[in-house]
Amino acid sequence: MTSIVTNLMHSYRDLMDNQSANTGITTSAYPTLLSRQWCNEFLFATYLMSGWAKGYSIHCQPVDYSSSPMGLRMARTCWWYYFSKFTEFFDTLFFILRKKNQHVSTLHVIHHGVMPFSVWMGVKFAPGGHSTFFALLNTFVHIVMYFYYMVAAMGPQFQKYIWWKKYLTTMQMIQFVMIMFHQFQLFFIECNYPRGFMIWIGLHGILFFGLFSDFYKTKYTYDSRKNSVKKMQNGISGGACMPVLDDNDSATHNGVSSYTTIYNKEYNSCYSNGTNNGYVANNNVTEKKLA
Repeated sequence: MTSIVTNLMHSYRDLMDNQSANTGITTSAYPTLLSRQWCNEFLFATYLMSGWAKGYSIHCQPVDYSSSPMGLRMARTCWWYYFSKFTEFFDTLFFILRKKNQHVSTLHVIHHGVMPFSVWMGVKFAPGGHSTFFALLNTFVHIVMYFYYMVAAMGPQFQKYIWWKKYLTTMQMIQFVMIMFHQFQLFFIECNYPRGFMIWIGLHGILFFGLFSDFYKTKYTYDSRKNSVKKMQNGISGGACMPVLDDNDSATHNGVSSYTTIYNKEYNSCYSNGTNNGYVANNNVTEKKLA
């Protein structure tokens, strides 16, 4: 699927008007990320005004199944939250289009795959009440998360401003701990709220806390970084070497390794000198061009 979308993207790039090549809206994910942030700001504010800032109880909040204005407003908010879970598939699409396939992780796929079904169950059977605390927290975290993505999409010169990426993951983990405690307290409190859905949302908290904890450990802990460095020193790395072109602009054949382009064309041999200077040293020729 990734290859299909990537090849389709390059086909459309061949057809596009060159005048649009440097237009931000066609070359950057920033406009889409900004709209996603606005969407989550709207949902967060609406959840507050539909109940959580209007008397909802943090300990036990039954679902208002009546046709009261506040009950209907909360039900509409839940539906829009459900709809937003489908728009989040664009996150995956843009990761693929920007060739950030490493971001389409197991965590990412499970998170975006499970949420639409789970939120549909909430809208269908419990459109409001206790478990909307999950959505309230989730929209707030997404506001911060899409702000991070926007800054990252603005270019390398802004990378120094997103040093707090690790703390964003920490905030997501805290979110799931809060969700677990909030849901499972109903085991000890008499509350007129669907018990099965309470357990379902609580299990979500456990699942995603485990996934985000594993991501944090892999990405940020000292032992993980040390093992990554050790693997690179031993020549065990996931990086790719670049093919070297000869004087006729053909890939040289030294039998060292292979390199696959985004078009899935494979060069059977290439050099890798471990540098990022765009050239490779050669005994016979001072410098060789990289493809």
